[in-house]
Amino acid sequence: MKSALKWDIVAKCSTTKARAAVLTLPHGPVNAPVFMPVGTQGTLKGITPDQLESTGCQIMLNNTYHLGLRPGQELLDACGGAHKFQSWNRNLLTDSGGFQMVSLLKLAEITEEGVQFESPHDGSLMLLTPEHSMSLQNSIGADIMMQLDDVVSSLTSGPRVEEAMWRSIRWLDRCIKAHKKPDTQNLFAIIQGGLDPELRKQCIEEMVKRDTPGIAIGGLSGGEEKDKFWRVVTLCTDLLPPGKPIYCMGVGYAEDLVVCVALGVDMFDCVFPTRTARFGNALTANGTLSLRQHKFKDDYRPIEEGCDCVTCKTYTRAYLYTVVTRETIGCHLISLHNTAYQLRLMRQVRDSVIEDRFPEFVRKFFKDLFVEKSAYPEWAVNALRSVNIDLMEDSP
Repeated sequence: MKSALKWDIVAKCSTTKARAAVLTLPHGPVNAPVFMPVGTQGTLKGITPDQLESTGCQIMLNNTYHLGLRPGQELLDACGGAHKFQSWNRNLLTDSGGFQMVSLLKLAEITEEGVQFESPHDGSLMLLTPEHSMSLQNSIGADIMMQLDDVVSSLTSGPRVEEAMWRSIRWLDRCIKAHKKPDTQNLFAIIQGGLDPELRKQCIEEMVKRDTPGIAIGGLSGGEEKDKFWRVVTLCTDLLPPGKPIYCMGVGYAEDLVVCVALGVDMFDCVFPTRTARFGNALTANGTLSLRQHKFKDDYRPIEEGCDCVTCKTYTRAYLYTVVTRETIGCHLISLHNTAYQLRLMRQVRDSVIEDRFPEFVRKFFKDLFVEKSAYPEWAVNALRSVNIDLMEDSP
């Protein structure tokens, strides 16, 4: 299959499956591992494109379903795509709209033809087929487009999971056929199969035959047990081709990012940094600060010492305590910090892989975040042990 990307592995961890790479896309290079902030409707909530660029963001997400509803395909075509529409000159990835099968399930009906949604805006019906998803994503002009897949909740079991897996394969074939701009846009396949290892293996075997420029692990981060989550991730990274970027969809908690990099994942996305900011929660290397708490009323330090985001360079915890959840600027400033935190974390992870000190970085990261080893999540300990990092042993 044609590709509009270049994937160069720069370094590999000598202990784990972590790797550092450069993903070169039509709108510039992306350093991986990478966290991609989510701007569902053409914007990160409360952050301007210039501010997002100032955090070092090289790629962000838009959502095909939402942009297809508003502003709609006609306007996207008229203005030359979503990059121009939202004044974003760096890379874009579009979610195909498939995830809305789970998030808007009460409004969706799934058949072999596609997914019929009832608009949450005006109740009108929209049929999202693989062909229509590709047409919309071609109009959006995303550097990376996701196939339309049949998404089921990770808590679902039984025949529906297998049905969705095989349908996703059939829909990928339809997406490949309908994709009109393979010279400038990259179509990624999505591995489905729920928590069933055999279904995941079958799906990988079929999807790899289609030779898409990159491959995503889908159908996770939906409330499943974390001990099952990491086992699916590592199974997939073991079997997927090493010469392509691997994207684990919907992963955004800091500890999840670090563990999944160790398991061999290159790309991540999640609404978590901006969503949690709306509740007054700021992310730091030492855990989350709830800036609504009264103890911050007279705290004149930045959210995080050493953070070079605009929020930390300009405002105090005391100021943020005053405006958080009361004034829109509170959400705006914390969203900016949280996004900068996630992107900086991934830069630090990448540097540690290149310098072959990733295991030491991981141990320090967990110590800073959880302090006591007894507080380390058991699933993370198990996952890291599987790639030769024992968090519970004493550091040399």
